[in-house]
Amino acid sequence: MQAKTPSESRTVMTDLVLPSETNPLNNLFGGELLARMDRAASISARRHSRRVTVTASVNHVAFNRAIPLGSVVTVEASVSRAFNSSMEIYIDVWIEDRENGHKSKANEAIYTFVAVDDTGKPVTVPPISPESKLEKERFEAALRRKQLSLVLAGKMKPNEATELKALFTE
Repeated sequence: MQAKTPSESRTVMTDLVLPSETNPLNNLFGGELLARMDRAASISARRHSRRVTVTASVNHVAFNRAIPLGSVVTVEASVSRAFNSSMEIYIDVWIEDRENGHKSKANEAIYTFVAVDDTGKPVTVPPISPESKLEKERFEAALRRKQLSLVLAGKMKPNEATELKALFTE
């Protein structure tokens, strides 16, 4: 199976925050943002695998900044690493300044998706070949995150998590 680059799965969704999507403080509901991120990640995973994909986990979400009513929000997602049938999707959320158009990062998340066949059985996905410095950093970190998750779930012994262990030893 031929490797693909993260840019081949890149998905960009831009939308406006409407009154029905806000909390009593007139900021975007967290759940609404999670849904937008899930949709972008799903498209990204499908672009990479060319298969039906399902959300396996939401590994990390950082709500660093509130997103006010009327904001233009851009959700950018791409596959940061592919394993056997699973893919880690890294998501950046940007808001656009209303007056000068400058974009600033508001939030980020990491989701895991699994590619499946028509019966829902996991199928193999192509590997990732990162190109940019950021893509390479995210690619390397994805393996450490996976190992940590497996150790915490009791599916991997701590001494087997070589990439993770390397962070703490010389």
